[in-house]
Amino acid sequence: MTTTESEALEAHAAAAGAPGKRTYVQRIFSDIAPRYDLLNRLLSLGIDRAWRRRALAVLGWERRPAGVYLDVCAGTLDVGAALSRQPGFRGRIIGADFAYPMLRAGAGKAPRAMLTPVVADALQLPLASESCDGAIVAFGIRNVADLDAGLAEVYRVLAPGARFVILEFSTPRVPIVRAAYLLYFHRVLPIIGGLISGHPTAYRYLPESVAAFPETDALARRMIAVGFANVRFQALTLGIAAIHVGEKDAQ
Repeated sequence: MTTTESEALEAHAAAAGAPGKRTYVQRIFSDIAPRYDLLNRLLSLGIDRAWRRRALAVLGWERRPAGVYLDVCAGTLDVGAALSRQPGFRGRIIGADFAYPMLRAGAGKAPRAMLTPVVADALQLPLASESCDGAIVAFGIRNVADLDAGLAEVYRVLAPGARFVILEFSTPRVPIVRAAYLLYFHRVLPIIGGLISGHPTAYRYLPESVAAFPETDALARRMIAVGFANVRFQALTLGIAAIHVGEKDAQ
C-alpha cells in the first residue's frame, strides 16, 4: 500500500468517526492552516462569508452586547472577527480550537481585547459552567470526535437563555442539486484542495465527513437530547449548508 493510499484510508476512517479521529483532524488542520482561508473563499466561491453573516444574525448577541461569546472550533477566527465588527458589539469573544496553527493563522483579524484565541478541545472547554452569553460554531462541529459530548459541553458553558448557533455543510435534498453538489464535492473539490493546500487527503476528508454527519432533522434531535430548547434550523443555498439554533432553558 502506498503512502497516499494509507492516508486516504485514514481520512475515510476519521470521517466515519474512528477512534483516531481527534488526532487526524488536529493534524490535517494544522497542516493546511496557512492556506485555509484562501481555500475557503475559492472552494465556496465566496459564499461562505454570507453564510457566516446569516449565522451571526441569529446568535442574538444584541440582547447582551457586552457579554462573553464563544466561537467553538474557531479555526482562523473568521467568525469571531466578524462578530467583533458588528455595530454596537462591546463584548468579548473566546475563539477556541485545538489546532494552534489555525489560531495563529487568524492572528490580527480583531483586537486581542475583544477576540481571545484559546487552544482548547471542544470536548473539554476551559470555561466555567454558565459563563458564556452565546456560542457559535462554523463548519467545525462535524470534526468533533464525539458529537453528543461536544454539544453537551457547549450546553454546560452557556448561561440560561443563551443561544447556540451551528453553521454546517449539509447534503441538498433536491435530486438535480444533490447530484451536482456530490459531483463537485467528491470529484472536483478534493483535487483543487489537494493541489493548493499541498495536503493529499485533507480535502478528501471534507466531503466524507459531511456525508457521515447527521442530516438536519437528526442534528436537531441530537441538540434536543442534550437539553437545548426551541431548536430550529434553516437551509442555505439550496441545502448546501444549514443553520441550527438552540437555546439553554432560562432558569
